[in-house]
Amino acid sequence: MDAARKFAALAASWRHKTLEAEVETAARRAVLDWFATTLPGCVLAPATVLAKALACGRGSGRAQCYVDGVSSTPRHAALLNAIASHTVEFDDIFRDGGYHPGSPTVAAALAVAQDRNLSLETFQRALIAGYEVGCRISLAVQPSHYEYWHTTSTIGTIGAAVAGAMLLDCDEEAIGHAIGLASSFAGGHQQNLQGVGAAKAMHPGHAADAGLLAAYAAAAGLTAATGVLDGIKGFAAATSESTGNWAAAFEGIGQWTPIARVTVKNHGCCGHIFPALDGLRTILAERNLQPEQIASISVAGYAATAKMCDRPHPVSAQDARFSLQYCLAAQSHTGVVRLGAFTSETMARHDIRTFMSKIRVMADDDLTALYPRRRMAKLVVKLLDGKEIFHIQKTRKGDPEDPLADSEIVSKYLELTAGVIQEDAASRLMNVILYEDKLPRLV
Repeated sequence: MDAARKFAALAASWRHKTLEAEVETAARRAVLDWFATTLPGCVLAPATVLAKALACGRGSGRAQCYVDGVSSTPRHAALLNAIASHTVEFDDIFRDGGYHPGSPTVAAALAVAQDRNLSLETFQRALIAGYEVGCRISLAVQPSHYEYWHTTSTIGTIGAAVAGAMLLDCDEEAIGHAIGLASSFAGGHQQNLQGVGAAKAMHPGHAADAGLLAAYAAAAGLTAATGVLDGIKGFAAATSESTGNWAAAFEGIGQWTPIARVTVKNHGCCGHIFPALDGLRTILAERNLQPEQIASISVAGYAATAKMCDRPHPVSAQDARFSLQYCLAAQSHTGVVRLGAFTSETMARHDIRTFMSKIRVMADDDLTALYPRRRMAKLVVKLLDGKEIFHIQKTRKGDPEDPLADSEIVSKYLELTAGVIQEDAASRLMNVILYEDKLPRLV
């Protein structure tokens, strides 16, 4: 049995497994966090621009498109909602695979479930299965896959396909074909993650849309080849250094499931910056330091941190979300890196821009060897009085080892949705997601 068929069997098994309280709670938290990051992205480009450009293709359906507030076909809603969910860089992370599963997988699953008026439990089981397959495939191809490919776009297509196929009543064989078809639709290269441009936010939108294309095709009886994931010409061979570390991908099946091990973002920027942010916050708090006392900051991170986030002169909000220099400077002067850090007023502040010139970023071989399962940073803060402070940040706030509490996830949701939807509507939606036995809809 090849990898795709094994994953199909794993996904199908979620139709009858006992939903343990921990897993169901994790699914509810994932959906709440998806709305937290999606709704603020619904009033920003590129989702707003594409909603107008693609209005003629909205079609008829009962899936809610939160960007323009109009019901549409599942693929149309999933496309735009997933784009919105990745725009402000607050979406969840499966750390060990370097993958944002929520943006494409929740968008795809919710759109199909709403359109078909399915039960909450049916939706949750499909969502858990989509996370399970997508996250485990990321373990098979990382870290080499990330050298050239954006995992959320590529593997997100497969995760969305699995969730969609489950909700379209595909049997185990058809789920396998959905996985195979989706593996051919997967795309999204790293060059479009550099500098300015709108492609990155569009990546999970394409993944959700293409994943549903694969799911609908498989449900209609269309098939894929064998060996699509682990063959010599398959997905892993084409996008990583080998035909895949499938032992890692299948390790622990039945003992743990990925949706219960995701990182909930505590900062509104690239996750590769998080260890430095958490480390600097610790240093400033423990030493009672002010930014004016600092002469320089050196940050040594794993290779991806240096490659993607050494951006000393960001020119846009999206660019700034990937600038370690900007994010550290903004946190030092405002206390947090949330939505307000990326307004034009904050980005233009002279004190923040001046402080950025004090920050240097480099790669550390030892930390790189531990990536992606460990996300660490080494900081050296030199003060104006000549003292040097050394700190190794071994965890990130929000990771499984240091998770956000339920109250912190709720606070994040309420903060990010404020000003986008009415407070009473946000509260009603939150209560439905966390406590009620029905599919979430925004009314």
